[in-house]
Amino acid sequence: MRVVITGAGGFVGRHVVAAFPTTGGEVAALDRTALDVTDPDAVRRALAGADVVCHLAARVRVRESREDPAGYWRTNLDGTRNVLAACGPATRVVLTSTAAVHAASDAPIAADAPLDPTSPYAASKLAADLVARDLAAAGGPGVVTLRAFNVAGPGDRDASRVVPALLSGRPFRVNGDGSAVRDYLHVADLADAVVAASAAAEPGTWRAYSVGSGRGTSVAELVDVVGRVTGRSVPVEHAPAVAEAARLVADPTRITADLGWRPRRSDAERIVADVWEDLRRPRQDSNLRPWH
Repeated sequence: MRVVITGAGGFVGRHVVAAFPTTGGEVAALDRTALDVTDPDAVRRALAGADVVCHLAARVRVRESREDPAGYWRTNLDGTRNVLAACGPATRVVLTSTAAVHAASDAPIAADAPLDPTSPYAASKLAADLVARDLAAAGGPGVVTLRAFNVAGPGDRDASRVVPALLSGRPFRVNGDGSAVRDYLHVADLADAVVAASAAAEPGTWRAYSVGSGRGTSVAELVDVVGRVTGRSVPVEHAPAVAEAARLVADPTRITADLGWRPRRSDAERIVADVWEDLRRPRQDSNLRPWH
């Protein structure tokens, strides 16, 4: 079996590569230096003979997407179209997407929850989902879309994201009273979901799953968790409340029932501890430094 993973050099991609079994086939891990997904000819060559394609390559920053919407649509939609066009009907495809395609809701968010992407990033990912759905229905490859919530874990050194920012030692900005609740998903649990989905994609079908822990953690609670794990208080700057959803939490019932997947590592303390341990091993390419 030949497995091709695009975006393999990214935060999630490195964990997905590590999660795939190393016996019984070939895993081709392609980062952005090896494959430009906006080049259809290059994609066609890279995916030749693939039995499974895990398409992780994407641009993922919400704020940046508002500054460069065309670039986000080109990578996230056109890149996905190129990948799907290079796959035969028997190819099993997994797309990593985002819970941001859904409307905000205080109720747990399942894969069939109302849609309301509010950024070019989310809109481009939803468009890629819809292309996959329509191509599958027309006899194209079987596709499973995984709509992930707030992914965090070791290897994430992006100070614009909540957990690395809390562990950076720099003042952390809390809007309002810190009561906004989010669902944090361990990156290794997401990688396990990708592997499970790769075995479940069926020719001519498209399915979407909501992938999260099913547990909510407020910003204030996460600040406390970081203090407990590190033994040090987080320097906090308070700012006025902003307009944002009060609670965004996954309903992963469907993926558990269909694929047997469970978020085994996605409690807040495990996530923070794993990131903290990783950050204590500084690297040349990091813009973060742990507390001393």
